[in-house]
Amino acid sequence: MNDSFTLLCASNVVEAQRVKALLEEHNIFPIIKDESESARLAGFGSAPMMQQVWVAKSDLEKAKSLI
Repeated sequence: MNDSFTLLCASNVVEAQRVKALLEEHNIFPIIKDESESARLAGFGSAPMMQQVWVAKSDLEKAKSLI
């Protein structure tokens, strides 16, 4: 499958994990991006703990209706 991803939402860590679990219950498998964690691991410090939830474009409408 050659499907590109799109940003569904960005929120704090707890909310992003709740959204991820909800989507997975409905067979939508998101990608979680955490740029602050990447920066911290690289030694650049960290910004507020925010995560982005990305889903396949083909799942976007279904994902929006769930959240």
